[in-house]
Amino acid sequence: MDSSPFNKVGSERSDGSEHSSSSRSGVGGGGMFEYFGWVYHLGVNTVGHEYCHLRFLFIRGKYVEMYKRDPHENPGIRPIRRGAVGPTLMVEELGRRKVNHGGKGGDIYVLRFYNRLDETKKGEIACAAAGEAQKWMEAFDQAKQQAEYELSRGASARKKLNMEEEIDLEGHRPRVRHYAHGLKRLIKIGQGPEMLLRQSSSMGGDINTEGYFRTDFGDAVEAYVWKCVRTVNGVRIFQDVANTESGKGIIVKSVGVIEASADTAFEVILNLDQHQRYEWDMLTANLELIDSYDGYFDVVYGTFDPMYLSRWRSKKDFLFSRQWFRGQDGTYTILQFPAVHKKKPRRSGYHRTKINPSSWEIRDLKTSMGSNTPRCLVTQTVEIHSVGWWKWKKNQYSKFEKGVPYALLCQVAGLKDYIASNPALIFKSSASVIQSKAAEASISNAEYEAEAVHDEFYDAISGSSSSDEESDSDELNSKEAKVRLKNVAWAIASLALKRAQAADASKELDSRVPAIIIDPSQFHGSLSKGKDETVTNCWTSPSGEGFMIRGKNYLEDNSKVMGGDPLLKLIAVDWFKVDKSIDRFALHPRCLVQSEAGKKLPFVLVFNLQVPSKPNYSLVLYYAADRPPNPNSLFAKFVDGSDMFRNARLKLIPSIAEGYWMVKRAVGTKACLLGKAVSCNYLRQDNFLEIDVDIGSSSVARSIIGLVLGYVTSIVVDLAILIEAKEHAELPEYILGTVRLNRLKLDSAVHLEL
Repeated sequence: MDSSPFNKVGSERSDGSEHSSSSRSGVGGGGMFEYFGWVYHLGVNTVGHEYCHLRFLFIRGKYVEMYKRDPHENPGIRPIRRGAVGPTLMVEELGRRKVNHGGKGGDIYVLRFYNRLDETKKGEIACAAAGEAQKWMEAFDQAKQQAEYELSRGASARKKLNMEEEIDLEGHRPRVRHYAHGLKRLIKIGQGPEMLLRQSSSMGGDINTEGYFRTDFGDAVEAYVWKCVRTVNGVRIFQDVANTESGKGIIVKSVGVIEASADTAFEVILNLDQHQRYEWDMLTANLELIDSYDGYFDVVYGTFDPMYLSRWRSKKDFLFSRQWFRGQDGTYTILQFPAVHKKKPRRSGYHRTKINPSSWEIRDLKTSMGSNTPRCLVTQTVEIHSVGWWKWKKNQYSKFEKGVPYALLCQVAGLKDYIASNPALIFKSSASVIQSKAAEASISNAEYEAEAVHDEFYDAISGSSSSDEESDSDELNSKEAKVRLKNVAWAIASLALKRAQAADASKELDSRVPAIIIDPSQFHGSLSKGKDETVTNCWTSPSGEGFMIRGKNYLEDNSKVMGGDPLLKLIAVDWFKVDKSIDRFALHPRCLVQSEAGKKLPFVLVFNLQVPSKPNYSLVLYYAADRPPNPNSLFAKFVDGSDMFRNARLKLIPSIAEGYWMVKRAVGTKACLLGKAVSCNYLRQDNFLEIDVDIGSSSVARSIIGLVLGYVTSIVVDLAILIEAKEHAELPEYILGTVRLNRLKLDSAVHLEL
C-alpha cells in the first residue's frame, strides 16, 4: 500500500471488488472522477432537535448525492439529497467534537460548508478521523475548481450557473433532496456505517495536490543542532546543542518510526481512553476531559502514582492544555502546556505538579520497498529544566530517569510498541480513485445533466429535515549546488560552505520598459523600518537565503534551493487596529497606492494580512516593482489571472527566527498555499494588486494566531511570499517579497477609521 493518502487506478469496493469508470467527454478525454463513502450528517430538525445521522456521500462529476444506504449494494435506491457546488462554496474545518450516536459517545471531526456571499446557506458533515476530513476538504476544493472552470467557459455555462444559484434555499425541503454538483473526482471513505465511529477510513485517488507528502522537512532554515545523546528501546533521544547557553531550559526530543499511518498515531495520542493509555503511557494514562474550545483546543486533568518514578508516595495530579492542527502536507502537531482551570482546584491528598511543556509532531513516511505497511515518524519535544538535565548528563541516571521529563520522553517508545502489538490499529486503505491523465479535464455527466438540478450544496447539507431523513435505519549536489534538507543541523553547516545559485527573477518584469529608481524615503507606513536587529517594533526586508524554494529539477527529484533576492522591494508597512476586517484597503485614502508617489510606481503588490483579535488588526505590506510585469510571465499570469489560479498558486513560507520554541512548533516552517487554507480576496486595479488574507476564516489559523499574539512582543517573524511553480517552464521558483517583523507591540497599532 502506498503511504500516500490516495491510490491510483480504480476504486475498490467494500466487498473487495474494483469499480472502474469509463472515460467521459472532456478536455483531452478526461475521465469521470468519483468520491464516495460514509460520513456523519449533522443538523437540526424541524422541531429544533440536533441530529447526527450516518449517511453515504456520493460525488460524481460535478454532482453530489447523499443516501441512507450504499447505492453500490442497493441498486435503484434514490438519494435523499442532491444539489450543486458553486464557486462561492467555502469549506472550514471545525476540529473535534464529541457526539452521542446510537447511545455511544465518541469524537468526530467536523467540516462546515457555507456560501461566502450568503452565510445563511450552510451545513455540516463529520468524519471519524482528522486525516479523512482533510481529504474530503481536498475533494470539495476540486469541486469548487470545477465550478470555477465551467464558469470561465463562456456565457452558456455562466447563465446555467446563475440559474442554479437563484433557487430558493430556505424553508422546508422536499423528501428527495437535490445534492451538490461541481466535484471533479470521487473518493470512497470508510468501510461501512458500523465501523465509522472511531474507525479510521481512507480516501482513494491521487488528487492534484502537488507538494503534499513530497518534501519531508520545512521550507525555512532553522537554527537547531540536534545531537543524539541516548537510545531507549529503539527510540533516539536528542538534545538541541545550539541553544545550551540560553539559560531558558534545555530542549530535547525523542524520535521513533512507527509502523502505522500518521492518522492512527494521532488518534491514539489524543484518545483519553484509560484502558488504551495504560498500555503505552506510564505518566498521563489517567486523563479526564475538563473543557474544549473551537475543536482544536482542550484542557485535561490527570493523576498518577509516583511510586514508579520516585521514593515519595504522595499522589500527584496535573492540568495541561492540548492544541492540535494538521498541516497541508499531512503533518500533525500537538502542543501541550501546563494549565490552570477553575473546574479543577487543588485537591486534598494530591500534590499539584506541572507537566513540562511539550509537543508532538507526526508525519507519514514512504513505505519501505517491498512492504505495504504504512509508517510515520513521531517526534516528541520536551522542555527540561537545565539543572535536572545536566545531572543526567553527568551520569546521575537514576534521579533523572525517575522524573516526569524522562517519562514524557519514553512515551514515543511506549506508543511504538503498543501500536506494533495491535495490528488492528494499523491504517488500511479501503479505496482508490480513477484519475485521468488530463490535468484540466472538463468533466460532464450526461446522466445528471438531464435532471436539471437547481440546488446548491449548502442545502444538501443543511436545512430542515424531512421525516424520511430523520429516521436512522532532502542532499547537496556539487554540480548544480542544490540543497535538500536531510536534517537541519547538517543543512546549516552545508549552507555555510556552499549556497545554491538563486534564480534570476528579473525576466518576470517587462524588459522593454525602462526601470525606475525607487526612493524608499518617499514612502512611509505607520510601522517604522528598523535600522538594525536591536530595534524592536519595526520591520526589515531580509534576503531570501533563509527560505528553501523549488529548484530547476524539482519535478524530477524534489530538490529545493536557497531563495535569492526578492523580485519586489518592500517599501512600507502599515500596522492598523480596526473595528472589523478591512477589504479593498487599496481604495482607502490612507493607502500608499493612493498617494502621488504611489501612483507613479509601475506596479505595487498590497498584501493585507487580516489578524482576528479583540480588536482586529491589519498588517499591510507594500511591495513595489521598478517595471511592470512581463506579459508572458508567471507573475503576470498571477497578477491578471483568475481568483481560482491565484488561490492555487499563492504561497507563504513562515518562520519564527527568534522566540519561544513552542511558538516555533505551532507556526512551523512549511510553505502554505494560502488560498487553500484561508479565504483570500483580490482587487486588481490601475497599477496595483491587493490581496486580502482573512486569517480568521480558518479555525486552525485563528488558533495558531492566538498563540502567536500572546508572544508577539518577544518573537521575530520572517515571511516569504511567492507563486508556486508547477510546470517545468515555471521552475525554478523565485521569491516575490519578504518581511521580518521584530517584536511588534500590539498597542503601537494605529486605529484606522473606515
